[in-house]
Amino acid sequence: MHPGSHIDQVYLCRAPIDFRKSIDGLSVLVEQALVLNPFDSALYVFVNRQRNKMKALYWHRNGFCLWYKRLEAEKFAWPSDGEAVTQTISLQQFEWLLEGFDLWRNQPHKTLHFASVS
Repeated sequence: MHPGSHIDQVYLCRAPIDFRKSIDGLSVLVEQALVLNPFDSALYVFVNRQRNKMKALYWHRNGFCLWYKRLEAEKFAWPSDGEAVTQTISLQQFEWLLEGFDLWRNQPHKTLHFASVS
């Protein structure tokens, strides 16, 4: 991604897409099928049917940026459960996903919230 870009949310499109789509097709998909704003400070991530290619779309100041990664071996882990069209993850989780971690099989310890120690 562009070094000066600011990303607040990462949305994974659960369904695989036609990878012939580029910026125009993906931005329309974000707006109409995912019902999200493609101009938000968010990263919209898509995979192909074989899950060996990934595209990420985001808006940076005055235009769209499209990022593409192709794996030579292996597949990207991808969410399959749930009825939602998208899965929201953090930027840190997105980096783990790119490194090959399966976020849906390997869960970290649960975060605990306490009001006091006594």
